[in-house]
Amino acid sequence: MKLSNLRPAKGSVKGKYRKGRGEASGNAGTSGRGHKGAKSRSGYSRKIGFEGGQMPLQRRVPKFGFTNINRKEYTGINLDTIQTLIEDKGLSGEINKDTFVQHGLASKKDLVKILGRGELTASVTVVADKFTKTAQEAIEKAGGKAQTI
Repeated sequence: MKLSNLRPAKGSVKGKYRKGRGEASGNAGTSGRGHKGAKSRSGYSRKIGFEGGQMPLQRRVPKFGFTNINRKEYTGINLDTIQTLIEDKGLSGEINKDTFVQHGLASKKDLVKILGRGELTASVTVVADKFTKTAQEAIEKAGGKAQTI
């Protein structure tokens, strides 16, 4: 290391110009802020979504209804989809959430609800978070079991 190749640490030097340090710098007086107005004042900070006095978008858009923050979203899987899985992939025994994730019908964190569309002919145990009444009856009618997690 020599004096000729010394440099300041990366990120320690702020900018190219030192504003407000005398007339000779070319950035004196207003320090590059222009004349008057909110942006020239110290302590200025614009609100998020401020549109120069125009009515902001979040206030222009109409708001209706109610959104329940505790709502549980379920991924619905119909009986005909399960029957197709059994026929095409040769599944038997127990069909659970991992099976649905493996075949791309649900993601890992999803809650799964079995819906009653279609027919189920295979006798299998289906394990899910929720079942509709018709789906549960159809599974038991086919000789299988509907287990809730």
